[in-house]
Amino acid sequence: MHRTRLPSWAVARGRALNDFPALEAGRTALVNIDMQAAFVAEGEIYGNPHARDIVANINALSVAMRAAGEPVIWTRQTHAAAGPLAPPDWQYDESRPGVAAGVAALTASAPGHALYREMDVAAADIVVDKHRYGAFSCPARALPETLARLDARMLVVTGTLTNCCCESTAREANMAGYKVIVVSDACAAVTDAEHNAALLNLRINFADVRRTREVLAMISRMAL
Repeated sequence: MHRTRLPSWAVARGRALNDFPALEAGRTALVNIDMQAAFVAEGEIYGNPHARDIVANINALSVAMRAAGEPVIWTRQTHAAAGPLAPPDWQYDESRPGVAAGVAALTASAPGHALYREMDVAAADIVVDKHRYGAFSCPARALPETLARLDARMLVVTGTLTNCCCESTAREANMAGYKVIVVSDACAAVTDAEHNAALLNLRINFADVRRTREVLAMISRMAL
């Protein structure tokens, strides 16, 4: 598990912009970012032990949100080779070591594209594919359109990588007008330094940052 170190001054400064001690019943969605085999499973191209460390926390949050009658959404990073969903042709040079394997692993129907086998995904959960790091800048717009249908205005964000897809999506959500809580011990990066750098930036300007136990208590109060 990451050693999360969020300075008290960052929490104090960020509280002026993003301080959400309660969840909004009927208007809150849990968004679990990219907990796919490619990023989590041992032996996969980007398999990360820190991501495996957060599986239990994400599952606990998912179970609690379902029990409270709130939606649980899972995103999958997805590579498209051509068409409007494809990235710019300069962005992933498949001649470079490891890039082609990463692209292949995140292509729809590849084993690495699937959600990690230990994730607690229920039949009623929503699974959306995204084609950019930030789900709101994805040209498919699956996540923002889903949230609009749900009439959500508050997001609880978990997943991996803290400093890539989680941070990008949380920042974009904030700019789109959503209240955002990022769950520090339910997000994972490759190193503690990257994880903590992302949480620092998020807490100062874009999101409230709380631990799993705090959010579980907030879900419990929302369900009363």
